[in-house]
Amino acid sequence: MKSRIYWKEIAQFKTRLRDAVPHDDLKALHVRRPGLHLAYAARQFAIIAACSYGLWNLTNPLYWVPLAILQGFTFFNMTVLLHEVVHNAVFHTPKPRIERALGLLYAISSGISASQFTRWHLDHHDNLGSWEDDPKRHWLSPKRNARWYKLLYCTPVLMPLYFRAAAQESKTYEPELRARIARERLATVVIQLSIAGLLWHFGGAGVLARVWFVPYFLVFPVAFTLNRLGQHYNIDPSHPLKWSTVMKASPFWEFLFLFSNFHIEHHYFPRVPFYNLHALHVKLRPLYAELGLRPHGYGEIAWQWFVLNKAPHTDWEAAPASR
Repeated sequence: MKSRIYWKEIAQFKTRLRDAVPHDDLKALHVRRPGLHLAYAARQFAIIAACSYGLWNLTNPLYWVPLAILQGFTFFNMTVLLHEVVHNAVFHTPKPRIERALGLLYAISSGISASQFTRWHLDHHDNLGSWEDDPKRHWLSPKRNARWYKLLYCTPVLMPLYFRAAAQESKTYEPELRARIARERLATVVIQLSIAGLLWHFGGAGVLARVWFVPYFLVFPVAFTLNRLGQHYNIDPSHPLKWSTVMKASPFWEFLFLFSNFHIEHHYFPRVPFYNLHALHVKLRPLYAELGLRPHGYGEIAWQWFVLNKAPHTDWEAAPASR
């Protein structure tokens, strides 16, 4: 049994959070618009299709490298769409069969198990702040505060690190869930390898590398790592309202990360759909000022993480740089 420490620690501040955003505004921000969600999903799949077409036909690195970067970030953003399904933020009322189908579709596109992600992510929400019970912190936060080790997360090494973490965490699940995760993981692997095989057969090694290998194995880890740096690495451990990082609003990153750069907002109000997080961020700026939380950019966060070698889940404003 996990501690659910976050909800215990945050309980005394719930009124303060509700008072930070006018009631009618908060109610409007929680409104789900299924058509808008599906439109964003269609856009993401259209980006993948357009990038795949370009990557198949273009061999000049000046053209295909930017497309591969966009492709890799879009593969990563399928987890954002899956994340919306996890929080029942797609439809006005629960639609289990449709939500299950969407979850599987998004999970296969990003190369993971939908059921594993669901349990993992909800456990993360319940146990944010715990080194043991939060699976993201327990299994995926670097245990060595060394630059070379941190850089491994930006390489294909992330894949075995992640899947080992998922396998270890799933050992704590009930047998039925473990079996379902195993089936989903097998299906995902078979589908992904089948796509790779078809790309190899019809296009050759170059097409396989440009369309699939480079986006998944070289770009996806960078997108994953950068996104995580803007979540819970630069925090104030002494106050639960400061257990996430405030990131600056940026149209560039909102497009590239599909609004998942607004992570502290999501932890405050998990049921607000991703397309309303920018508006929620604006509403919460006075609260951030009261708490002494200043917005950060990804360039700044990456500099502090890799160059200044700051430790994860600590106050980077107060902590000295590591050697």
